[in-house]
Amino acid sequence: MLHENLNPTDLPSEKGGVGATSVVGNQFAARLKPLRILMFTWEYPPRIIGGIARVVEGLSKALVKQGAEVHVITNEMPGSPAEQNDDGVFVHRVEISSPAPNFHSWVLLMNHYFAKRAGLLGREVGHFDIVHAHDWLVLPSTAESKNFFGCTMISTLHSLEYKRAGGVTSPEGRMIESFEWWLTYESSLVIVCSNAMKSDTKWKYKVPDQKIWVVPIGLDASKFLSAHPNKDQVRERFGISRSDKLVLFVGRLTHQKGCEYLIRSIPSLAKYYNAKLVIVGDGYMRGELEYVAQTTGEGWRVRFTGFIPDTEVVDLMMSADVMVIPSVYEPFGVVALEAMAARVPIVASNVDGLAEIVKHEYNGILAYPKDPASISWGISRILSDPENTQRLVENGTKELSKQYTWDAVAALTLECYKKAFLE
Repeated sequence: MLHENLNPTDLPSEKGGVGATSVVGNQFAARLKPLRILMFTWEYPPRIIGGIARVVEGLSKALVKQGAEVHVITNEMPGSPAEQNDDGVFVHRVEISSPAPNFHSWVLLMNHYFAKRAGLLGREVGHFDIVHAHDWLVLPSTAESKNFFGCTMISTLHSLEYKRAGGVTSPEGRMIESFEWWLTYESSLVIVCSNAMKSDTKWKYKVPDQKIWVVPIGLDASKFLSAHPNKDQVRERFGISRSDKLVLFVGRLTHQKGCEYLIRSIPSLAKYYNAKLVIVGDGYMRGELEYVAQTTGEGWRVRFTGFIPDTEVVDLMMSADVMVIPSVYEPFGVVALEAMAARVPIVASNVDGLAEIVKHEYNGILAYPKDPASISWGISRILSDPENTQRLVENGTKELSKQYTWDAVAALTLECYKKAFLE
């Protein structure tokens, strides 16, 4: 259950209640006005590689609204200022000026420059109360800054390598796992986005239950509320007629996202509906997926758009008949929240955190993972019963406004910070 905005004086007692007036509690209350937080992330808008950028942006801005002072250290981005006040969030973009022979060497260099910027920032603004690492890529600089400032370290694990890669056998994968374990060790508390990911983290890295906090991801639904697309024109732009049923996929074209199983569901679906599948996104599997589409005999029904602007993605979502999220692994599933905001019905794999957002026959339809027949059945369930589908959409809208706002997520994150101070 998410919490309302916290009063800094409402501190847990030794028995876990509210209203303690300990010296430590009073110190925390004083620091919270304002609490000074330093976030570390390798991506921040407009540099968007995966989902971390949007999470750090949404959380940071909401924390500022609730009275905290937030600084973000991140990578440089051509065309973006090195120093920026982004709606109250102080963004410090760092140039990685040394060459690197490969990605993992570059990550270590990035951390070197991040740590240097954090040290200089300490001179400029003073002490930080919290340093917050977003995933393993920024672990070294965050841990170094924890020791430099003598402050509390919080980390957010956005996914786990062994689930993301479908098993770890390569030296690179084992290295990433070592960094993930190190991240959990250095942190006072570890934030994950779902109960499923909490269980995975406890099992994989032997992290104590009380050290892991589940904090869901939020969504700024304003871009959907302000959009009013002409649905016929949007569909025509992507080769979809009024009589077609638009099945939509939005995501990276990787093994994790399971798009091949959605493509293989189209032939059976096409026996009953004039369905067209639009696939938005790109990734290392695009060539393979295009080949899969052709081998089904229904490749003409499948269109790959690659990356398209956010505004076009919003218009497509709001013009679709059904959004399908066929992931093999999904620690959370922000695209499900976006579908709810766009008021488009959802078919999703019954996996991990995704199944905690999409509840079968309540706000969407769950299908078996890696199962084209089950996915086809789920899509047919949506398309065949408009009245029930409208009920699912309405329930999704209610869930979104109740649980997944950034204000609610920031309040729960502040409670996590409070717990770390008191222990």
